[in-house]
Amino acid sequence: MTLAVRFHDMHTTPAKTSLRDEILTGFSADQKFASPKFFYDQRGSELFDRICEQPEYYPTRTEERILANAADDIADIAGDEATLIELGSGASRKVRLLLEAMRPSSYLGIDISRDFLLESTRRLAADYPWLEVHAACADFSCNMALPEGLCCERPVGFFPGSSIGNFDPQAAEDFLRGLHSLLPVGSGLLIGVDLIKDKTTLEAAYNDAAGVTAAFNLNLLDRLREELNTEIDPGHFAHRAFFNEAQSRIEMHLVSQLPQVVAIEGERFHFLEGETIHTENSYKYTVEGFQALADRAGFEAISCWTDTQGLFSVHYLGRA
Repeated sequence: MTLAVRFHDMHTTPAKTSLRDEILTGFSADQKFASPKFFYDQRGSELFDRICEQPEYYPTRTEERILANAADDIADIAGDEATLIELGSGASRKVRLLLEAMRPSSYLGIDISRDFLLESTRRLAADYPWLEVHAACADFSCNMALPEGLCCERPVGFFPGSSIGNFDPQAAEDFLRGLHSLLPVGSGLLIGVDLIKDKTTLEAAYNDAAGVTAAFNLNLLDRLREELNTEIDPGHFAHRAFFNEAQSRIEMHLVSQLPQVVAIEGERFHFLEGETIHTENSYKYTVEGFQALADRAGFEAISCWTDTQGLFSVHYLGRA
């Protein structure tokens, strides 16, 4: 089998147009905001990989241990010759914990960062020559169809990293409902979900001592400088992350360090000292709470695995 990756470019809107339009909308709101999907240019994806290596950031290593321990059980539930579809594939590191156990007939990695996606899927194809590898550059947070030429008789979606937490609960339900429509009856969804825990552990995970998460957050402004017509100065902003207990979510913000006016694509935005750009939420769930949300979206809870400390959960959902 060839080691070439079958690449599918599924962006319906040019990346720069999407970035410009959404940033102008977000900066015009009373609470300025930017979608976390714009973190993931090439440098942002590399920084996120470094975040996953920080000692305070428990989600990655905990989820990887769960997947390694549960791989055979997951393979039994998924069945033989499944098609594995990874949403937000990034470096495609976690999926390697499943490939030998599942032996899927084909793999599709979907990510918004084109260059990073191609790099990681080419490595995957080289390391697993028996595997048919596809890559789709797409914004999976929007409605999408599976690419042509992909064998999808028995697909299993794979959505690791608790990325579902980036959606507010209603949007998460809507997103799962979209996946329910995308996947055929009898398919499955394997999804990582971060669990509610003490505030100290949560806040440390998003404020690592090495400052990698801060660099990741501020890189969004570097991306705006590179890709849009703006003179925004990242040095005039600082990273802030905290646990909002009432909403059960980590919030990440970029905080203006002084009164300033920022021009973007010909529009001017005023910032007070201390005013923020809300860049990310990461909602935390109980096992029962998430399963109830999935049920409302049409999925059936088949199995769930957690670590001994109750930090993280991995769910296998059936497409009812």
